[in-house]
Amino acid sequence: MLYAVVMAGGAGTRFWPASRAAYPKQLLDLVGGKTMINATVDRLRHLIPLERVFVLTNVGLKTAIERQVPELPGRSILAEPCKRDTAPCIGLSAFHIVHHDPDATMIVLPSDHVIHPDEQFQAAVRYAASLVDERPERLVTFGIRPTYPAESFGYIERAEVLSRDGASSVYSVKQFHEKPRADVARQYFDSGEYYWNSGIFVWKAARILEELSEHEPQMYAHLADISEVIGTDRYEEVLGKEFSAIDGKSIDYAVMEHANDIVVVEAPFEWDDVGSWRAISRLSSSDDEDNTVSGKHIGVNTTGTIIRSNPDHLVVTVGMKDCIVVHTADATLVANKQDEESVRRVVELLKEKGWTEYL
Repeated sequence: MLYAVVMAGGAGTRFWPASRAAYPKQLLDLVGGKTMINATVDRLRHLIPLERVFVLTNVGLKTAIERQVPELPGRSILAEPCKRDTAPCIGLSAFHIVHHDPDATMIVLPSDHVIHPDEQFQAAVRYAASLVDERPERLVTFGIRPTYPAESFGYIERAEVLSRDGASSVYSVKQFHEKPRADVARQYFDSGEYYWNSGIFVWKAARILEELSEHEPQMYAHLADISEVIGTDRYEEVLGKEFSAIDGKSIDYAVMEHANDIVVVEAPFEWDDVGSWRAISRLSSSDDEDNTVSGKHIGVNTTGTIIRSNPDHLVVTVGMKDCIVVHTADATLVANKQDEESVRRVVELLKEKGWTEYL
């Protein structure tokens, strides 16, 4: 049977001040009228029964996620005691799934992506699951055909074509690449042989555990100790001890850069990882001056600017071009669009100053 694992533990620091530690971007309504976690779970409804959907998050967000998706069974929201990146997260969820169904296939996906239409996504996942059924040792990922030479995404270099079935083409994977420099991103884009790495995977739960056992034996050993007490009164105690002892690593570093039987399906759906405020202008409508506005706003000689505020708070901009203005109850961000990566630095400075009330 098919299970889903939704990774929902990120901090979303590039969306400060709207995104905070206790209420990060996956819990926000940034586009589309739904919070990102709700949109992700809704996307799975016609694909997988909700009792086979697991959400992985950190202990500080568990209650908030329970409130946002109350229809999920309580056992389905797994709380990590500390942040250890995606490989331990995926391994822990795989052990939980194998505990219920040793032959399960699982889809792993982030909680903070915008994907549409849902029907094409669901059809693509079913197709990927069929590829795994065909070869249970196979690891499947989705590649996004680039629309520009992005420096903020990882890339997947494809090799020979394995099949073409309707809207989906399948290739073997030659290599995974980290986020490139601008000139390298341009080479990737021009070649036509590279995809953006979507971070969405389909595989047998038992198979990914075998890969972790081979490539990350220490990580696997800690996770295996946790798996021994799933469903018992000792689970929280052992989870806290063993998970905290893991050396965190991404699933790309831990497995995908080393495994052999990996294929990439060219995604037939539209996708955006909504990584920063500039994504809002890509995904939302703009006015005649190319401004993207959420809230009450008056603009004079203002163009290409993103404005976000509360409905009862007026933001007035004068003589602004290509800026970001985000107002919340206790903080306001004004930034140049071209320097939005520095928003992360703001979060670091708040920590250094001890102004934790703004984190």
